[in-house]
Amino acid sequence: MTAYRYGEYHDGPDPLAPPYDVRAALDEMGDAILSGSTPVHALRDLLKRGLPGAQDHRGLDEMLREVRRRRRELRERGRLDGTLEQARALLDKAVGQERAELFPDPSDEARLRESELDALPDDTASAIQQLNSYEWRSAAARRTFEELRDLLRREVLDSRFRGLRNALANPDPAAMERVRQMMSDLNDMLDKDARGEHTQADFEEFMGKYDDLFPEKPRNLEELVDILARRAAATQRMLASMTPRQREELNNLINQTLDQAGLSEQMRRLGEALVARRPDLAWNTPERLTGEEPLGMGDAVTALEELADLSQLEAALRQDYPGARLDDIDEAAVRRALGRAAVDDLEALRRIERELEEQGYLLRRRGKLELTPKAVRRLGETALRRVFSSLDAGRRGDHDQHDAGSAGELTGSSRPWHFGDEQPIDVVRTLVNGVRNGGLQRQAGPVERAGARARAGERARAGVVRLSVDDFEVAETERRSAAAVCLLVDLSYSMALRGTWAAAKQTALALQALVASKFPQDAVQIIGFSNYARVLQPDELAGLDWDMVQGTNLHHALLIAGRHLDRHPDFEPVVLVVTDGEPTAHLMRNGTSAFEWPPSNETLELTLAEVDKMTRRRATLNVFMLAADERLKEFVDEVARRNGGRVFSPSAERLGEYVVSDFLRMRRAR
Repeated sequence: MTAYRYGEYHDGPDPLAPPYDVRAALDEMGDAILSGSTPVHALRDLLKRGLPGAQDHRGLDEMLREVRRRRRELRERGRLDGTLEQARALLDKAVGQERAELFPDPSDEARLRESELDALPDDTASAIQQLNSYEWRSAAARRTFEELRDLLRREVLDSRFRGLRNALANPDPAAMERVRQMMSDLNDMLDKDARGEHTQADFEEFMGKYDDLFPEKPRNLEELVDILARRAAATQRMLASMTPRQREELNNLINQTLDQAGLSEQMRRLGEALVARRPDLAWNTPERLTGEEPLGMGDAVTALEELADLSQLEAALRQDYPGARLDDIDEAAVRRALGRAAVDDLEALRRIERELEEQGYLLRRRGKLELTPKAVRRLGETALRRVFSSLDAGRRGDHDQHDAGSAGELTGSSRPWHFGDEQPIDVVRTLVNGVRNGGLQRQAGPVERAGARARAGERARAGVVRLSVDDFEVAETERRSAAAVCLLVDLSYSMALRGTWAAAKQTALALQALVASKFPQDAVQIIGFSNYARVLQPDELAGLDWDMVQGTNLHHALLIAGRHLDRHPDFEPVVLVVTDGEPTAHLMRNGTSAFEWPPSNETLELTLAEVDKMTRRRATLNVFMLAADERLKEFVDEVARRNGGRVFSPSAERLGEYVVSDFLRMRRAR
């Protein structure tokens, strides 16, 4: 039998995890949008914060912090001159061993050799070059010098090819010859590609021979070129980061090592090809490392290569340039720097960005993100839930009238149908009435069986039920009285200055959502007013911004609200006003707005005249005052005296609760 073993899934995100609820992402964006942010900036802020939920994913800011921490660690890792220091130490060791061998010998040859060692130049590369032809008397010194040459060969080649350090760990002429052949084949393949003759089969044949020399496992020539170019550029940055003397000394060591290995020409060809293919890399930009531990050449190049990756990744994660998109972030760089989990987090962020558009919450129009009507409805529902969460459970007003009617929730009872009824038909009770009243008739078959009679309990599929008018019943529902609702919202600049603008928009959205979901028979109109007043459509509420103009034209807003009430004479009038200042503008006969501050007598008289008209329409004006100005208090007190409405002075945080509660109270009272 086949044995199965179960364990934690490690190759990416949990494939059985529920998908992230994109509506929660929209809710996260809602506060910023309602505060005046654009959908683009709200989405960018969400992606920077990350996505809360059952499967928390890191946002761009957390990834950015991790990248910066990793950069600090790399900079503090060590010094760049480790190879020079190791080479100097091995050289001094070899010379010391040779001197120890020569010292007991009293011959002139020994003294001559000692004078030759004394004359070695201070420059490490020049000293090594002179000793290449020196006949070592000491076997230990000869081994040390060979160790030095092996070190330089490994470090120089490892600085260009990450996998060659291990391949050349043992001094094997065959291994060195294989490296020479690999570089020759690589340059030939690059030349062939430059002529447009390269195929994927050529690359696969190359990798079939030298796969073990490339631990990165590139899948095509472009990936291989990218790997080699980034490492070659890091080598150049390492040299640029050294002092002039260190740079000259290390350059001489590199050139000597390549000459001795027979790789100078091949390395020159490769370097030119890589620079030509990737001129965008920072080839000679110095990078400062501040650590104390000396790093070998290969390790130093690896550190600088990672630092270059992290610098580019940091710029992409900041997303602070025009037209920035998550697609700009290199997934391979994220994987190299932060691991597979970060790739999964990035993909989750990209998925949210896509889903918001694909599920109809965001619309990209002429390169600009906009909220769709579906998104606005969602924001309204969210605002309403927040309002209800702060209300007492017993005050979440349903209607108090429960006699039979044409709208509302089903009561569970039914009654006979009468002409003109619009309630839904109660199908079950209607059919039962038909059967009881003898309407069930058996279908005749091709052969009549003796004694067969229709039974009252026979299933309906065995016959037909003939219905008469008297058999029909309708399901009863709660009757709901209809209301004409007007919410007048101040759009003046002072609302933004006082920080109440977002609360006003949330309140308008919450009221719109409440009426649409609980009271669909009501006619709601949102009216915004500054120097002029205008009707606001539900779809524009979320993206609405305050008007940077002078004037609080409540007179014009009441005129528009009055026309809305007059269009629905049989509806109960509900008028709510949200403002932070007394009227300072009115509409003149020619249709233009007249502004004056302090308010003129004409402005106050015309505005109060509209209040009186509202009173004659039996419409109660309840005013929600968002400031404590004395003139505003005097004005709203006069409105309350003339109209009989109430005055509220809520904080911005509780504005929605006050407005919705008052609306529900008035609807229950009706």
